Amino acid sequence: MVLRKQDFVRLEKQSFPVKRASSMIPFISPHDCSSPQKLNGMILREHRFQLPLDYAQEDADTIEVFAREVCLRDKDSNKDLPWMVFFQGGPGCASPRPNLKAGWIGEVLKGHRLLLLDQRGTGLSSRILPQTLAKFSSPEQQAQYLTHFRADNIVRDAESIRHTLLGADKKWKGAGQSYGGFCLLTYLSLHPEGLSGVIITGGVACIKRRIEENYRLTYQRVLDKNDAYYRRYPQDEVLARKIATYLDENEVMLPSGVRLTSRRFQQLGMAFGAGGGFETIHYLMEEAFIDGASGPELSYNFLSQVERSSGFESNPLFCILHESIYAEGYATQWAAEQLREEFPEVDATEGRFVFTGEMIAPSMLDDYAALQPLKACAEILAEKSDWGPLYDLDQLAKNEVPVVAISYYDDMYVPIEWSDETSKHLPNFQLWVTNEWEHNGIGVDGPRIFGRLLEMLADA
Repeated sequence: MVLRKQDFVRLEKQSFPVKRASSMIPFISPHDCSSPQKLNGMILREHRFQLPLDYAQEDADTIEVFAREVCLRDKDSNKDLPWMVFFQGGPGCASPRPNLKAGWIGEVLKGHRLLLLDQRGTGLSSRILPQTLAKFSSPEQQAQYLTHFRADNIVRDAESIRHTLLGADKKWKGAGQSYGGFCLLTYLSLHPEGLSGVIITGGVACIKRRIEENYRLTYQRVLDKNDAYYRRYPQDEVLARKIATYLDENEVMLPSGVRLTSRRFQQLGMAFGAGGGFETIHYLMEEAFIDGASGPELSYNFLSQVERSSGFESNPLFCILHESIYAEGYATQWAAEQLREEFPEVDATEGRFVFTGEMIAPSMLDDYAALQPLKACAEILAEKSDWGPLYDLDQLAKNEVPVVAISYYDDMYVPIEWSDETSKHLPNFQLWVTNEWEHNGIGVDGPRIFGRLLEMLADA
């Protein structure tokens, strides 16, 4: 079905209540804490929590959730030091591993004890990998298991951890990058009583819109990024088409043993949403062709770098659950793939080759060797229509927790239009909009960004 702008009103989500009963949270969880470790002026402690897979079932199986506490050595004895919990982007990405008191982490540590949470299924938290999913006997069992790895349960994990570490009466600040910010809006919906303030970086979730509307904007952003890329490197327009044509006409195998398709080559455009992404792709394509025994062919260096450029196989949650992070009461049905037909230039076989972005497609379950056994599971999740709510629009409309956020005007992943719309729905929300950075701004200039956001939060 082709959707048009005039369909937006019909597609707008309906608000429905989110269950917020505290009985769903086993607040004091079994917990192991490691001995303190000293590292470059910091104190690190590792925490492991045994938490329910399904909070709606008292006798549910448990999973292990890992979090790393970080504090400056000269502040560690201060028991009144405010806590901040960090939610990483993704879905499916582990929290940062600190090694220096630098970057945005160093800025936060000046006034906080920081908890770096590995969201369930990531890092050391009952990690989801092709190997771990192989223990289930059917795709249906895999899919059922993965339904418990969305933002609602990530938030319930965080609340259990807060009650365990801080106690029921002590709040903490929440900070989230990209999808981590999505989780914090769910936190404000389910358990605002646990938060004293919220910092969101890398865009704000579209809490009122369906997934189709989101992808319609991100496709346009991708086309804009392609325009900008080829303006900077006009010579790459011919080269990119040459590579795509070669892939279509020849069976080129990656080191993992699967064929490199032009569709997979397109996905390198994911890099366009980050600072320095244009250069990453330009320098990669520079060494694409070599003179082989039978003439020009794609070099092993190029092929190995293409294979390493994606984390889909080491992070299957990003592929399999990505569209579900938008779903509330409807099936996503590979929405990005359906919307693709509205942008025929993306699949043109002549002229400009268009790199794509954060658009998940069923073909990815064929193009990545480790994902192939998970295709049936992914299809089941794409057709799942009874996803529960992630946001409580009524609760968010009466929000009392101060929220500050930075959104990047040219963000390829989280459209500024929805960040602006959501910020206007919540009271006590300050939105900083800039085009100085791309989506990975805190990785490029973290102290400056977090320094200003912390000042904004203090003044809220």
